[in-house]
Amino acid sequence: MTVMRGRQFFQNPGPTNIPDRILRAMDRVSMDFMGKEFAEIADFCFAGLKRVFKTRQTMFVYASNGHGAWEAAVVNLFSAGDKVLVLETGRFSASWGEMATAYGLKVETLNFDWRTGVEPAKVEERLKADTARDIRGVLLVHNETATGMAHPVAEVRRAIDRAGHPALFLSDTISSLASIDFRMDEWKVDVAVGGSQKGLMLPIGMGFTGVSKKALDATQSATLPRAYFDWRLMLGRQPQKFPGTAPVHHFYGLAEAIKMLDEEGLDACFARHRKLGEATRAAVRAWGEGGGMQLYCSNPRLYSDSVTAILMSPGIDAETIRTTALDRFNVSLGGGLDSLKGKVFRIGHMGDLNEPMLLGALAAVEMSLKVAGIPHKKGGVDAAMAVLAN
Repeated sequence: MTVMRGRQFFQNPGPTNIPDRILRAMDRVSMDFMGKEFAEIADFCFAGLKRVFKTRQTMFVYASNGHGAWEAAVVNLFSAGDKVLVLETGRFSASWGEMATAYGLKVETLNFDWRTGVEPAKVEERLKADTARDIRGVLLVHNETATGMAHPVAEVRRAIDRAGHPALFLSDTISSLASIDFRMDEWKVDVAVGGSQKGLMLPIGMGFTGVSKKALDATQSATLPRAYFDWRLMLGRQPQKFPGTAPVHHFYGLAEAIKMLDEEGLDACFARHRKLGEATRAAVRAWGEGGGMQLYCSNPRLYSDSVTAILMSPGIDAETIRTTALDRFNVSLGGGLDSLKGKVFRIGHMGDLNEPMLLGALAAVEMSLKVAGIPHKKGGVDAAMAVLAN
C-alpha cells in the first residue's frame, strides 16, 4: 500500500478546496436556528448571495446540492404537459432536461455541438417559430462543467427578446458563480441556480435560486407537486425563508466565504480565475504539440475560466492520466462524463486557488503524461508560468 505524504492537490471541477477559514468558521457547537444570533448570520448570507448573483430579486436557500436547486426551479414554475426548451451544450444541460421530463414536462432539446457551444441566433429562430407561444421556459447552463465552456447568457437573453417571446429564462450558474461574472438582473434571468461547493468554496450541501418577480408570479399557477421546495411556503417563513431545520454550520461557512469574496472583490476574483484559466489552457496547448491531446472547447470565445476539459487523441484513455496523477502524485483530476468518459479529463481551477497551487497540479499532470507514456511536448508548466508571471 502506497502512503501519500503532504496534502492532496484537489483539482476537480467541484467540489473544490475548502479554505481553512471556512472550516474554522463551521467548527462550532449546535445552536438554535430560530434564535437571534442565527437570524443575523442568515440575513448577512442572503444579502451577500444577492451581491454575488448581482440581483435584488428574491433568494431561496435549501439544504441540497445544485440538483435540488434545479428541481426547485422545475416544480415551482411549471405544470405537467408544459413545454420547455433545453439548450443542450453538455452533460449537465442534458441532465436538467431529463429532470424536467421526469416531472411530466414536454422537453424540446435544441442540440448544439458540445465543442462549440450555444448559438443565440438559433435560439432566436426557434422562438420566433413558436407562434403559439407554447414554450414556457428556456433552460441554459452558463458554465458547462463537463466541457469547459462558458456560454453567453446575455446574448441568449437578447435572442429571447428579439423573438419577443414571453418564456421564462432559467440559467444554471453552479460552476460559474463567484468564479465567472454573472449578472442576474442585468441579463434578465428569471431563475438563477447555484450551489455551495464550487466558487463559494463550501462543502456540498447548499443549493440556491435567485428568482425574479415574473417567476414568482408564475409559481402561483404552477401545479407540479412540491412540498420541501415550495417557494410559496418558504416566503411565509420569515425571516430566513428556509424549509425545515436550517443547516446552521453551512450558513456560518457561507458567511465566511462571502467575507472572503468581499475582501478580494468580485472583479479581482474574476480576474484571478481568468488568469488561472489562461495558464491552464497554455499548458494544454504546449502539451498538445506532441500530438496526444487538445483543448476540448474549440470556440475561444467560450473558454471557461473555472474548468478546462482536455480531449485525448484517439486510442489514448483519459482515465490513465487521472489514475496516474492520483496514485503516483496524489493529485485528483476530473474525469469525462457521459459520452466523454475515457476521452476527456478535466482540470478544475476555481475557488480557493492561487498560482503556486495551480502550477503544482500542472506539474503533476506533466509528470503523469511522462510516466504513462502519453505523447506530449514538454514545457506545459513553462507555458503556464509565462502567463502567470505577466
